[in-house]
Amino acid sequence: MEGKLLEMFEVGPCEDDYQLGFLIGQRFCNQIRSRLAGDLILQNQLLPFARTPHAQPLLKALSETNQKKFPRYWAELLGTADGSGVPVLDIILVNFRKEILPFISKTTMNSNADTTDDCSDVLIVGDSMAVAAHNEDANVALVGHTYLIKGKLSNGLSFIAYTYAGELPSCAFGLNSQGLAFTLNSVPPVEDEIAPAGIGRNFVSRDLLEATSTADALARIRSSEVSVGHSYNLIDIQKRMILNVETASKSRVSVHEVGTTPFFHANMYLHLQVQQVHDENSISRQKRAAVLPQGSKTDFLSLLGDTEDTKYPIYMTGKN
Repeated sequence: MEGKLLEMFEVGPCEDDYQLGFLIGQRFCNQIRSRLAGDLILQNQLLPFARTPHAQPLLKALSETNQKKFPRYWAELLGTADGSGVPVLDIILVNFRKEILPFISKTTMNSNADTTDDCSDVLIVGDSMAVAAHNEDANVALVGHTYLIKGKLSNGLSFIAYTYAGELPSCAFGLNSQGLAFTLNSVPPVEDEIAPAGIGRNFVSRDLLEATSTADALARIRSSEVSVGHSYNLIDIQKRMILNVETASKSRVSVHEVGTTPFFHANMYLHLQVQQVHDENSISRQKRAAVLPQGSKTDFLSLLGDTEDTKYPIYMTGKN
């Protein structure tokens, strides 16, 4: 934790999606500017790449594809940039960082920049207990640069989303007034499995905040031809159901319904057959979780806070 309560901003209903983004950008302009200035991935990788001729076709295609699929959320993104007074390009780059980084030459990558997302989840649905527990271990540049958005839409739906400064709500976790919640885990497909200029994961997760049911959420996920992959933990509070949904490019989706056997997910594919990057961090966390007690809510919280493995702990605290 950052030592203080996260700020929640209630916004909406707004006259349009641009205004929604504008008000968020205006309210959190200091956090957004500070995050962008201190984000090593943005400053040392994404921005230098964006200035090269090689980047222009990719950025243009990503922008056009996602604006066409999600015009409302694209307007929200532009509003966030204008409201915070930062360049639109910076906002575009941090929202598409996962779709862009694989195409940056490895020789130009800054080895000192932490590009990993190390979130972990443990899930169970039994007769006496249903738990979805998540730890949000992201890039150290986000420390002090996150907030909660309580969005109210004109159709009566509302949502609460944990939000990275400058990004669409939420690439982490959220819930809405329809009784649907989700948490997210990054997964690393190899470069050959990535479709250039597909739908960005930030746009899919923003769309999930407006899902009216599990079936609707699955339909939204399936209809998005993503560039990279993602793992979604869909939680239907009313039906008392949890689904782990792994996705990849070329419309590949695998759904696993969580039951009485505890299900631990780090940052690697578990049931969708996709070639993925060999990630010692996730492998270590999966092995460690398998030997820890998983019989109570206290066990699950202890598991997510485990630091026994000093190199690859389940609970990451960032670089010193």
